[in-house]
Amino acid sequence: MNRRQMISASAAGLAAASAVSASAAAPESAETDAAPTVNITGVSLPVIADGRLRNYVFVGLKLNLKPGKSVEEVRAKEAWFRDAIVRTAHRAPFSVAGDWNRLHEGAIKAAMVAIGGVVMGPGVVAGCEVVSQSPRQRVANPTA
Repeated sequence: MNRRQMISASAAGLAAASAVSASAAAPESAETDAAPTVNITGVSLPVIADGRLRNYVFVGLKLNLKPGKSVEEVRAKEAWFRDAIVRTAHRAPFSVAGDWNRLHEGAIKAAMVAIGGVVMGPGVVAGCEVVSQSPRQRVANPTA
């Protein structure tokens, strides 16, 4: 794994996240339901606001693979996915403005698809779902 490829994929994922958040979510087809999935649970991502660490959110993810792709190969590289998403979250946070208890789901999804293209090669990861978000501690949101 080339570190530069991982960083460029993370940057591409963040750029795609803005496009994902601007457009409405398209309904999923029946093929996506039959596609194999891999669960990645307990990834701790930071909530950074005004240049300061405010909280951590534990995120559960589900990677949707293209039909016919091997689940075992992706599970073998789960640590690479975890490392890449944590590095991406520290470099360009997925924080939601005004809320220190959750993260931007569209940005996480786009980053994971981009990371999947680097870790597993293009065309393996079809999409990503954020299954759960639970903050490490409930913190009061900033007042305006």
